[in-house]
Amino acid sequence: MPHATATPPEPNPFRLASLYAVVFVEIGIAMPFMPVWLNALGLEAGIIGVLLALPIAVKIVATAPLVGLIDRGVGARALLVAGSLALAATYALMPAGAALGWPVLALLIALNATAGAPLVPSIDYLTLAAVRRSARLDYARIRMAGSIAFLAANLAGGAALGFLGERLAVPLLTTALALLAAAVCAGVRLELPTAAVPRTKATRVPLPRLLWLTIAAGAAIQASHAALYAFASIHWSLSGFPVAWIGALWAIGVLAEIVLFAGIGLCPAGWRTPFRLLGLGAAAGAVRAIGMAFYGDTLGAVVVLQTLHGFSFGATQLGAMAAVSRFAPEGARGRAQGTLSATNALASACATLASGLAYGHGGGPLAFGLMAPLAVIGLCLTARAARLAQRQRLHSAAFVGQHSDTIA
Repeated sequence: MPHATATPPEPNPFRLASLYAVVFVEIGIAMPFMPVWLNALGLEAGIIGVLLALPIAVKIVATAPLVGLIDRGVGARALLVAGSLALAATYALMPAGAALGWPVLALLIALNATAGAPLVPSIDYLTLAAVRRSARLDYARIRMAGSIAFLAANLAGGAALGFLGERLAVPLLTTALALLAAAVCAGVRLELPTAAVPRTKATRVPLPRLLWLTIAAGAAIQASHAALYAFASIHWSLSGFPVAWIGALWAIGVLAEIVLFAGIGLCPAGWRTPFRLLGLGAAAGAVRAIGMAFYGDTLGAVVVLQTLHGFSFGATQLGAMAAVSRFAPEGARGRAQGTLSATNALASACATLASGLAYGHGGGPLAFGLMAPLAVIGLCLTARAARLAQRQRLHSAAFVGQHSDTIA
């Protein structure tokens, strides 16, 4: 009589959530406060601009190949540990590099961006694998830990800068948090299958056209935030908003995102499909961009518009993850995850450059208004993908937390 195969334990959602938390808390310090640190070094504005643009360019090139290593047998957890250790090393060396000159600092920033490129996509890869394995898991609830950690880091980071000073606090905190991330990633044990699909070196599993459409749709919608990220704080300050309110407005956006992640599972399954989530994100992005163009200098209106971040970012993120989970073929899931991140970075970089030119010529109204067509493009691509899925008879009437099958 054959022996019964033991059922492996279900993936632990709290362990996955801890990975998001430790990675996003470091991002929550680096993203808003690295420009402050560079300015405290006394660098010229043009050099600061180059140094801030450099990580975006690096991630566009490096993300897909690095995350694609998962398809070749490199463990996602190994990427997380190695990337976090390299982040810590480069953060620790940055003050010395800055003392040697900005070209040395630029090299360290490029290495830092390379190290950080695969982190979030690798956690997404692990989480989506867990969600596909267990219908009881909810990607949104697990990913919510990252948003909470990011918000907490924003708030705590401001206090730390005031206490320690800008030049000391930023490299000290980012180094310590990257080391913490490495330790947590090394210690977390995940009950996930590690075997890759057998294939020869000459075989490269292609990404289907349907997935490319959804990746492009998500990237266009996320790029519609570019003018907000780059110029909203400046625009609000020039409009007379108190500094405390500017910080609160960004917090409102993140809180709206957290609320969506927490409550999406309560929505009917028909509203948790990749296409409906992307469509909802596109619609919210267009309304938000147009609203900012006309009412971006009115505090009450901006408060309402910031709540749309839950949909314009949150629903788009969930829709894109659902599409990757549903449509990425085995043997190319890592590359699909990395391609999504790289495409988002490329689209956002182009949109940021365009919004800078628009802001210089017409201020906030023109820059924000020009973001609306990007959201509309995302909506059109989503509609095209939905029609293609229907034609191919692909069933996608379930969110990533539920199993879905291909209809023959």
